[in-house]
Amino acid sequence: MKAAEDQVVEEDTGFQDDEESFFQDIDLLQKHGINMADIKKMKLVGICTVKGIQMTTRKALCNIKGLSEAKVEKIKEAAGKMLNVGFQTAFEYSSKRKQVFNITTGSLEFDKLLGGGIESMAITEAFGEFRTGKTQLSHTFCVTAQLPGENGYSGGKVVFIDTENTFRPDRLKDIADRFNVDHSAVLDNVLYARAYTSEHQMELLDFVAAKFHEEGGVFKLLIIDSIMALFRVDFTGRGELAERQQKLAQMLSRLQKISEEYNVAVFITNQMTADPGAGMSFQKPIGGHILAHASTTRISLRKGRAEMRIAKIFD
Repeated sequence: MKAAEDQVVEEDTGFQDDEESFFQDIDLLQKHGINMADIKKMKLVGICTVKGIQMTTRKALCNIKGLSEAKVEKIKEAAGKMLNVGFQTAFEYSSKRKQVFNITTGSLEFDKLLGGGIESMAITEAFGEFRTGKTQLSHTFCVTAQLPGENGYSGGKVVFIDTENTFRPDRLKDIADRFNVDHSAVLDNVLYARAYTSEHQMELLDFVAAKFHEEGGVFKLLIIDSIMALFRVDFTGRGELAERQQKLAQMLSRLQKISEEYNVAVFITNQMTADPGAGMSFQKPIGGHILAHASTTRISLRKGRAEMRIAKIFD
């Protein structure tokens, strides 16, 4: 077993070299004349890599306490020198895409439907009515993400953000039994947080970014179950709809950036709403166009006969 473990670690470091471009530490900005105090200020809001600076607007950087416009310009300029901020050939981009990996769903047919499982550097959304298997799928991914897979995928840790108090460690043990893996090892590799408000949910993403940076290449999956639950509670009525969608757009943009910056898969679940205009019978996922455009892959789940569940790619 020891030899096998060593092998996995060696493989992982190989994977790390590939990902070096992802993890250019923000501390490297010191070489370009940015002082450590300003770097620490950015780290506090979850900006830990040079790419993270590129993904943050000047306005957002100016909102960080203690960063003036002049400092922000200097930081942006230094980051620009360290990164290729312009164009690249399709061939260069294609070699970068080779770092994308897939996490299996645990079902061969389902994997076929998704082209090998859920993809890193992308957001996968699963929506359906109550009891269609969304949370079950989230729990399954907590285990399958840790298993070595195809194309040299070495497995890794998972972050689970729970907004509806649906996470149950005991369910992970049952799934671990199915894949013949050790209970405590599986539970040890899942980092869990309960979000209580939509603001808290957003703040947790700062922590997630810092954690992904701290343990570069170790985390492979971020799960949010469910993405919209707290937004529905915090923003009520049509009067607050515009603000809700704006905040949701910011969160989804952050998730997309995290997935690209740290090469992780993002899996979110979503609820359904009845459309009053269609006589309440027609159901659709909530979150509107903003969520639809942000998700790379959308999976529609519905109940079949008895314990059967039907999954479709929703376009």
